[in-house]
Amino acid sequence: MSLFGTASSFGTGGTGVFGSTTTDSHNPMKDVEVTSPPDDSISCLAFSPPTMPGNFLIAGSWANDVRCWEVQDNGQTVPKAQQMHTGPVLGVCWSDDGSKVFTASCDKTAKMWDLNSNQAMQIAQHDGPIKSIHWIKAPNYSCIMTGSWDKTLKFWDTRSPNPMMSLQMPERCYCADVVYPMAVVATAERGLIVYQLENQPSEFRRIDSPLKHQHRCVAIFKDKQNKPTGFALGSIEGRVAIHYINPPNPAKDNFTFKCHRSNGTNTTTPQDIYAVNAISFHPVHGTLATVGSDGRFSFWDKDARTKLKTSEQLDQPITACCFNHNGNIFAYASSYDWSKGHEYYNPQKKNYIFLRNAAEELKPRNKK
Repeated sequence: MSLFGTASSFGTGGTGVFGSTTTDSHNPMKDVEVTSPPDDSISCLAFSPPTMPGNFLIAGSWANDVRCWEVQDNGQTVPKAQQMHTGPVLGVCWSDDGSKVFTASCDKTAKMWDLNSNQAMQIAQHDGPIKSIHWIKAPNYSCIMTGSWDKTLKFWDTRSPNPMMSLQMPERCYCADVVYPMAVVATAERGLIVYQLENQPSEFRRIDSPLKHQHRCVAIFKDKQNKPTGFALGSIEGRVAIHYINPPNPAKDNFTFKCHRSNGTNTTTPQDIYAVNAISFHPVHGTLATVGSDGRFSFWDKDARTKLKTSEQLDQPITACCFNHNGNIFAYASSYDWSKGHEYYNPQKKNYIFLRNAAEELKPRNKK
């Protein structure tokens, strides 16, 4: 049976992939569990690019490691390899040909991991932890972009110990995304900077934040012509902003929506508000997934401005998510994000990565 093929039924009707249906708070959606997950909180996930046959998943964690699994069509996950940093890994990405994985760490370095030889070498250095890492493939250059808490954005060609370019930011990098020819970086103190990457990277525009609270995650979206046209920005206050770079009507086209909150809008009890930990756009439909400290994932259609689905609540926060290259698989990581401080940390609790068939649930509401 092909679990992640196009016509797969995802173990419906109580039998499921794991046999009998049991209420299970660590996996209430009865999704596929990735084998041998990391031993500490999972910070980032990334699926292999479309140039590679098959699907490989990378996860970085606070246990200082980066792991790679092969995800087979039947849902089996096979651990393939792992590499270590000397501090927590905060960011991971792939090269466009799938031969390399790049990793960013609190040890102030970034590494290039050659999957064929299973060798990792340092390719970048900052004066503070590196929070974000992205591969840029331009017609006239290729490089790695690293965003750090040292308030710089640096570009590396992977062969030289010195950066091709270093751009000063007003504050620490909290999250970033790249879809050539655009990059967006969200910083501390609610800073927001868009960069253009053609010919060479340069600052394009600083934007007043559409959100009133600390930035947590950002993801670029594309238009119908497959060009990057805007971004979704998530904050710690259970809210996402949809922001277009050059909209015909900014007041109407840009908007924010609430998510990852409990108790609905009932005003008698105060609302519990949770951080939006990650945002990911579906590569085919352009719909999006958000995951939060409330332990839920939600799927949204930004054009119809509707929610498509919300998961049952997991027994711990969801810290990262991503889609595979054709959008058939949605991966999400369940682990503690320290959003409630050390007194809620339970070292006995395991961390999980789950895989869900996303082919149907992320179809837009109204086909235009």
